[in-house]
Amino acid sequence: MKNKLLAIESSCDETAASIYDMQKGVLSNVYFSQIDIHSKFGGVVPELASRSHLEKINFIVEQALLNANTKLNEIDAVAVTNKPGLPGSLLIGLSFAKAIAWSLNKKIIGVNHLEGHIFSSCIENKVPFPHLCLTASGGHTAMYLVEDFGKFTLLGQTLDDAAGEAFDKIAKLMNLPYPGGPVIEKLAEQVNFEDFFHYPRLSHKNLDFSFSGIKTAVLYDLVNRGAYNLQEKKFLKDNDEILKQKVASSLLVAVADIFIDRIKLALKDKPEIKALTFVGGVACNKYIKNRFSEFAKSKNLQFFYPSPQYCTDNAAMIAFVGNYKLQKNQIDNLELDIY
Repeated sequence: MKNKLLAIESSCDETAASIYDMQKGVLSNVYFSQIDIHSKFGGVVPELASRSHLEKINFIVEQALLNANTKLNEIDAVAVTNKPGLPGSLLIGLSFAKAIAWSLNKKIIGVNHLEGHIFSSCIENKVPFPHLCLTASGGHTAMYLVEDFGKFTLLGQTLDDAAGEAFDKIAKLMNLPYPGGPVIEKLAEQVNFEDFFHYPRLSHKNLDFSFSGIKTAVLYDLVNRGAYNLQEKKFLKDNDEILKQKVASSLLVAVADIFIDRIKLALKDKPEIKALTFVGGVACNKYIKNRFSEFAKSKNLQFFYPSPQYCTDNAAMIAFVGNYKLQKNQIDNLELDIY
């Protein structure tokens, strides 16, 4: 019987490991966040991310095993993120996983990071099929039709910036801390999530997303208000908290509107859909979750999302996908590479 596996996630700037038991589910979920390392740059620096993974990965894996009261030789397989992500970061996790698999003669399973997110809401919930899944983070924004475990179809994706990336870049314009999403939500809450500046929404008719336009709209709105100097690339209203709150609130309302507009369009020719799921780092945003919940209720759809520990990049979601691949005997070999 195939009972336990170790999962490793290192696609971007979180070093993560998890132990998963087929009967009991997630036994441990440990990660190291590099936010403090990258915050001074306003975004992830790939070389620094790789170095941090190299320094932390052994400790993180050991901690995951300890928290799960499991020894390394008790696992049946190693699941590891091998796509997509930063090449250097992916290589650290994959090389470590290969070393374990080779030295202990264990199976190895490559997992798509995005597939991990798609099924992350299933870790704690019995989500019906088929359902629509919206993934949103600093690295990706996409919508999928999910028909079963391992069976999903991309319906639309961002053509430029991801939603979380737009939050980060707009936060940087206003000298706000990285990552921008939590800060923007906190500011917007102060003015009750009102739409003050009516930033543009997506207008084309397919299911793709675009957030570079809204980012540019915010930039030029700040310029017109005398709050940003384009030549010096400098925000001029550090002390104007009301302006920051109104920008943040208007941005958040616009992004939520864009999401719901795409979901409405997807549902038009898919009456079989039973539920809506919202996953990825942006799924930590309470305002957007509330908007989705209200929308799902109006359409008689069930609504699911992961708890915060499974929203951001984590190894438990990789373990969950790795587990059903293991049960289906979808095993890779040591020639597994990154993509």
